[in-house]
Amino acid sequence: MNNLTLFLLSFLVGIMVVIQGGINARLGILLNNSLLATSTALTMGASLTLITVLITVRQFPSMHQVREIPLYMWVTGGVLSFFAVTLFYYIIPKTGISTAVTFGLAGQLIFAAIAGHFGWFNMPLEPITIKKIAGLLVMITGVILIKSQNELN
Repeated sequence: MNNLTLFLLSFLVGIMVVIQGGINARLGILLNNSLLATSTALTMGASLTLITVLITVRQFPSMHQVREIPLYMWVTGGVLSFFAVTLFYYIIPKTGISTAVTFGLAGQLIFAAIAGHFGWFNMPLEPITIKKIAGLLVMITGVILIKSQNELN
């Protein structure tokens, strides 16, 4: 897959995050409980993932491969997903979807720049450059402009 396709798919993922966040935050309001909305979303996601795995995976890892994976790798992603999704559904109705997504994106970009610079999570190194710092500063300025000073207080 070429980079343009990957970039467009990434852009589409961003759109989907906003849509699902809005719909599921509303579900939490209608259910009067953001945890119920989280459990619905994560159960549906896990179900679709399991079905897709059963249909598409031709060879599963051996027991030896499974035992070699550290315990934290089995647990951390799910725990972080739970907290991220639950907080998103809790925050959106209180701040609005634009605010929640704007600040969430700012956190993602800043942390991604740091993690990429150090190659955390065994990912390719992406050094922080002057251009990247300038881009982050422009992005942070954009967050401030999107949400006026009155809204930040």
